[in-house]
Amino acid sequence: MATPGVLATIDDSRALAAARYLSTRLQRARMDAIVRSADVGFRITQSSSGYAYTVYGDGNRNGIRTADIARGIDRELMPAERLPDLFAGVEFGVVPGLPPVDPGGTPPGTDPIKLGASNILTFSPAGTSSPGSLYVLGRNRAQYVIRVLGQTGKTRVLKFDARARQWNPL
Repeated sequence: MATPGVLATIDDSRALAAARYLSTRLQRARMDAIVRSADVGFRITQSSSGYAYTVYGDGNRNGIRTADIARGIDRELMPAERLPDLFAGVEFGVVPGLPPVDPGGTPPGTDPIKLGASNILTFSPAGTSSPGSLYVLGRNRAQYVIRVLGQTGKTRVLKFDARARQWNPL
């Protein structure tokens, strides 16, 4: 009888670990930008097998650009990773009908990557970043979001409480 509850707890723990891991990877990209005195980008791509993320360094001092990545000017600093490869049952995703994180804000809809048109978070040598939100979903609908604050480049992890229908900081 306890097995379903235990499995749900394990799945929620994996989703939380994935959100914290992702937050740490983002902070590492921020520190790399400061240490290198150059922009560092955290790029998320989608394919038929899901989402992957890779970190790139600015090779020509004009920011991280998709065209420069394709030409090899902005070079890979970290090989591509996928959340499900590291945390079984966890992926970028959004529970249908999820409310906005900020009161009066826009709900995420179906897109779990909210970074702008290019899906690249750019960290500057000053420690700032482009703002954005990354939604992480566990197997049993455990929903987390990693918010990147542009002014400071810092991250916040929040968990969605489905019963109260509200976001809670961790």
